[in-house]
Amino acid sequence: MGELVLTTYDWVPEFPRGYVRDLRARWALEEAGLPYRMAYTPFDNRPADMLAHQPFNQVPWLTDSGVNYFESGAIVLHIASKSDRLLPADPKARADAVSWLFAAVNSMEPAIMPWFILSLSPEKDSGAMSIFAGHLQQRLDRLEAVVASRDWLAGAFSAADIMTADALRLADRLGGLSAHPACKAYVDRATARPAFRKAHADQMAHFAAADGLRAG
Repeated sequence: MGELVLTTYDWVPEFPRGYVRDLRARWALEEAGLPYRMAYTPFDNRPADMLAHQPFNQVPWLTDSGVNYFESGAIVLHIASKSDRLLPADPKARADAVSWLFAAVNSMEPAIMPWFILSLSPEKDSGAMSIFAGHLQQRLDRLEAVVASRDWLAGAFSAADIMTADALRLADRLGGLSAHPACKAYVDRATARPAFRKAHADQMAHFAAADGLRAG
């Protein structure tokens, strides 16, 4: 097996810590039990060669034996393909896991992100907010009906749950799950897993250590 190297920023401001998307890849790697090492790229003065790894000048990216993967969904799916802990062998369950993984990035996140950004802006009481909030509530209503009847989206815990729970964490950060108790309970189940706790603690510790280096 080749070396897995996950790259994230060398530092970020306090607000996004715990939500930078290398967390998803760290979580998947911990769940899969795969060895990996971290690498870092500057948050400030981003190098030109960063675009060769991530064409939108973002993190994370993963290299596996020199082959590059970018976008958190693609990275998590690749990690999952290397471990039966994150993608079930049964064809029906596997199809469910892959479909729900893409639903996280295609259906849930596009509803969460505009609502989240507008919630932090001076325009949070605007008419646009009611549109975004309504769209998010519609998506959460549909997901609520699913997670109210099962612990995980594809039977056993899978890559789909990493992507979905992490997307929902952002909504939960600003109280967006208050009317959807099953979604909230689902996030709580996912984030209670030891692999999430380690991934989250490792990311927070890295950025905290980076504060000390910048201060020095």
